[in-house]
Amino acid sequence: MLNLVFANLCSHIKTRKPKPKETTTYEVIGDSFDKEIQFESTQEEYISSRNWLFWSSDSTATLVGEMVDQLLIVSVFASVVGFILIYAFFVIKNVRKVLPAGAGNSNVKSSSVTTKTICINGECRSEDDADVIIVGAGVAGAALAHTLGKDGRRVLVIERDLTEPDRIVGELLQPGGYLKLMELGLEDCVEDIDAQRVFGYALFKDGKNTRLSYPLEKFHADVAGRSFHNGRFIQRMREKASSLPNVQLKQGTVSSLLEENGTIKGVMYKDKSGEIMKGYAPLTIVCDGCFSNLRRSLCNPQVDVPSCFVGLILENCQLPYENHGHVVLADPSPILFYRISSTEIRCLVDVPGQKIPSVSNGDLSKYLKTVVAPQIPPEMKDAFVATIDKGNMRTMPNRSMPAAPYPTPGALLMGDAFNMRHPLTGGGMTVALSDIVVLRNLLMPLHDLNDSYTLCKYLESFYTLRKPVASTINTLAGALYKVFCASPDEARQEMREACFDYLSLGGVFSNGPVSLLSGLNPRPLSLVVHFFAVAIYGVGRLMLPFPSPKRMWIGARLISGASGIIFPIIKAEGVRQMFFPATVPAYYRAPPTPTTTQ
Repeated sequence: MLNLVFANLCSHIKTRKPKPKETTTYEVIGDSFDKEIQFESTQEEYISSRNWLFWSSDSTATLVGEMVDQLLIVSVFASVVGFILIYAFFVIKNVRKVLPAGAGNSNVKSSSVTTKTICINGECRSEDDADVIIVGAGVAGAALAHTLGKDGRRVLVIERDLTEPDRIVGELLQPGGYLKLMELGLEDCVEDIDAQRVFGYALFKDGKNTRLSYPLEKFHADVAGRSFHNGRFIQRMREKASSLPNVQLKQGTVSSLLEENGTIKGVMYKDKSGEIMKGYAPLTIVCDGCFSNLRRSLCNPQVDVPSCFVGLILENCQLPYENHGHVVLADPSPILFYRISSTEIRCLVDVPGQKIPSVSNGDLSKYLKTVVAPQIPPEMKDAFVATIDKGNMRTMPNRSMPAAPYPTPGALLMGDAFNMRHPLTGGGMTVALSDIVVLRNLLMPLHDLNDSYTLCKYLESFYTLRKPVASTINTLAGALYKVFCASPDEARQEMREACFDYLSLGGVFSNGPVSLLSGLNPRPLSLVVHFFAVAIYGVGRLMLPFPSPKRMWIGARLISGASGIIFPIIKAEGVRQMFFPATVPAYYRAPPTPTTTQ
């Protein structure tokens, strides 16, 4: 249309009557001179001088018309091409929705993105979607993945190494932990791994010994402790978790948490092939163990290393009390023995401090033979020395860390990444499994986890509800280790002797502490009562047959020393949460309503 308008305009100009002649003066600049040239012009003539051309009005209109023609052609061509491209885009998009991934292409590359669909309880979802990301597939991570997956959550587990672990701790599960394992439906994970049943403990000190049995009379016959190879147990739980269609186990190393406006949105990790990947979920749970590199942004880690373990596996020998853990109150610190299979006995020698004698120059072997071996029960001494001669020794630092979380929207800490205690009492797995039960019960009413701030506020109750079990086992582990270690202080020596004799009394004097140790009676107040009962028992021994100023002074120091052992641990655990959880507002936190979480 524009072209037609310009054509009519040009025609009109050509048919106009010429104007009267008029004289126009132009200034032309030559090569070497300037002069004025006067000439006459009309609207229909070309005017030139010294090779300079000037166009008349009708030629100008013609030129504009030609330019509009070219512009119109280009515009129409671009519009057609754009329409074709848009149409093709929508057609291909609709075809991809209808066809399965890779259909029609027999040469799909392995690196192409494919979307798999899984159906759970009649609801179909993309396999790449996740409700929860779990970092780490150890005891806590694998058990949590199975638990949340069984509840219908879409779970992505990222583990640094999916091969069978080989550790020297995490091999004794207390009866309280086994009960939690049953509650989670994972009790079959201790089957077919040559796990050994444990019914109690045996204590040895200065040639004397006493046996302490778990109070299992009120429980099912299958309830007892279990000891096993840690790696076999973990692999069984990983297999059970990965058997669920909505649980994915991936091998990869998580390098960081993805944060946006103070909320954790997921993780960044390097997969098995070395490719940098990102995973997103409304809730990320960090369970990457005692060496966690992610916990600093989620808690205030105050890690203490009171000692190290030297681990050995004894063969071709018998325990003095089969199906019992053995604790030798040696000098300078305890020695542990327990079966991990029908043919193997684990020995853990505690070495105080953060450094152990050198392995390379033979100092460690010499220490074990000259200091430790003479204090071992004779039934195991030969096997102990033979294992040292073979050089099959491994070491590991013993860590303790109170739980001091920073409530963070979108993220949660669990397992040893969150809370650690001395492994003397074998309570770590019991605490982890108990925490999973608490978290499972809190998350069960929730169908939507996307409101991170509301969820974070609600999950603050987790830190209070876990305290009865966790604080009891943590406090007992720290207190017993300090009591069982030898000391030159007379008051500490009396406390150690009193503890052994108190437990040897049997009845309520042994059943109470052992039920606390086993996780069957996680009551902090009962722990404090028994601990100070041991101290008072020690003072009473000092006062017999008659008190003296020196004995009274030692007794006073014994009470003071007992207070100095247990009160700092209680303070770190939190007095209010430990003894008066009902006074903590988060204890009564109700689940968010559906309207709140959307």
